[in-house]
Amino acid sequence: MSTTAGTIPPDSRLTPPRRRPVTTATAAITVAIVIAHVLAWNGTEFSPAALVQGWRGMADFVGQALPPDLSWDGVLLPGLQAALVTLGIGLLGTTFSVPFALVLALLAARTTAPNRWAYQAARSLLSFLRAVPDVVFALVFVTAVGLGPFAGVLALIFHNTGVMGKLWAEAMEETDLGPRDALRVGGASGVQAAAHAVLPAVVPQFVGLLLYRFDVNVRSSLVLGLVGAGGIGFLVNQSIKLFRFDEMVTHLAIVMVLVVAVDQLSAYVRRRIGG
Repeated sequence: MSTTAGTIPPDSRLTPPRRRPVTTATAAITVAIVIAHVLAWNGTEFSPAALVQGWRGMADFVGQALPPDLSWDGVLLPGLQAALVTLGIGLLGTTFSVPFALVLALLAARTTAPNRWAYQAARSLLSFLRAVPDVVFALVFVTAVGLGPFAGVLALIFHNTGVMGKLWAEAMEETDLGPRDALRVGGASGVQAAAHAVLPAVVPQFVGLLLYRFDVNVRSSLVLGLVGAGGIGFLVNQSIKLFRFDEMVTHLAIVMVLVVAVDQLSAYVRRRIGG
């Protein structure tokens, strides 16, 4: 049977691709994921029924929390002052971690590490600082320097050093190695190559990551206050312990305004840098 122009012979028509058969490895991974979720469900005692049955408790909580207490001298003024302390904790915890994070990042990046041993040591230290939560650092420093925001600043310095060092090291490893290699061939030392080739190429990424961490650290400062590290989190914890949920809602509203303001400021600075 002859074919006319514009028609496709039956034997040349595209056939739909065949589905790949499910391999044993895929099936095993799927089963393992399902089992892990079942164990997590049982281990965490996850119960939607209990949540539904507890509606009376939630309604009672909302009834005690609303309307919020907006008295100036007793709630709003102390809350605003504590919010400034929380902002200060996040700011100092971010700023004072920069030199430590930068040194460790230079040692933990393959493009700038002087040798393998320094690279592994820096990576291990950064992993440790990231693995220990900032709340745990706060508890340690509360026992060392006492209750107050200073313990929160120290906690953020240690934890943020680990996080920032890892992020900055990865940013430096993604840079073009051409300028660095050209300087090394020309006789520049490793420090000179890093200062004049690697770091200038990653300044925008460094600043963007730093602003992101500042945003995160301000929110973390709230949690640190719950364990005695000062700031508005300490007032939130006091309100909960005294069952003054109307005061707690006011403090949380102040926190929301603070976090939104910091987020908008960080976004504006990032746009200015990127634009």
